[in-house]
Amino acid sequence: MTTRTDSPTRREQILKEAARLFAERGFHGVGVDEIGAAVGISGPGLYRHFPGKDAMLAELLVGISERLLAGGQLRVTEDAASGDGSPETLLDALIEGHIDFALDDRPLITLHDRELDRLRDTDRKRVRRLQREYVELWVEVVRARYPLLSESEARATVHAVFGLLNSTPHLGRPGALPGRTATAALLHRLARGAFEAAGEQA
Repeated sequence: MTTRTDSPTRREQILKEAARLFAERGFHGVGVDEIGAAVGISGPGLYRHFPGKDAMLAELLVGISERLLAGGQLRVTEDAASGDGSPETLLDALIEGHIDFALDDRPLITLHDRELDRLRDTDRKRVRRLQREYVELWVEVVRARYPLLSESEARATVHAVFGLLNSTPHLGRPGALPGRTATAALLHRLARGAFEAAGEQA
C-alpha cells in the first residue's frame, strides 16, 4: 500500500491524540480540554471538528475497521491484477498489512478491546459487520493456500492469528520491543507458522 508523505490534517491529529489518551487512561478518564491541549487548541475548539468525545470514539473504531477491510481488498485486487500472484504471496501480503496496523496503531487495539461497547448500537453493528467481512476475506485466501482446511477451521485459525498479531499492546513499551523491522519479521514468522500448523493437521 502507498505510504502517505503529506502532513496529517488537524482532524487526524485530534483523532491520533484522542486514541492515545483514551487507550492510556480510559474513555471517561480523558476530558475534551486534555485532547485539545495535546494538539495545541482549546477544548471548545475541538467542537469545530467533532461534536464530542463519542463522535471521536466512533470515528476511530469504525475508521480502523474500514481501513483494514479496504487494505485487504486492495491487496486481493492487486494480486489478481498482477496475473502471476499465488495464494501464498497474497497471504503474506495480508499478514504484512495487518502487522503494519498492529505495530503502528497499538492504541486502537486497546481502545477496541475496552471501549467498543460504548459505541451507539448502529456504529457497533457497523464495526462488527466490517470485521466479519475482513475475516471472510482472509478465510478465502487461507483456504486457497490450504485447501484441506474446512471453512470453520480456516476461520478459527484466522481469528487465532489476529489474536497473536493484535497482542502488540501487551508486549511492553515501544522502546522495549526489538526494532520495528525485527518485530514485524518475528510476527510474520509466527503468523505463517500458525497457518502452517493448521494446514498440516487438516
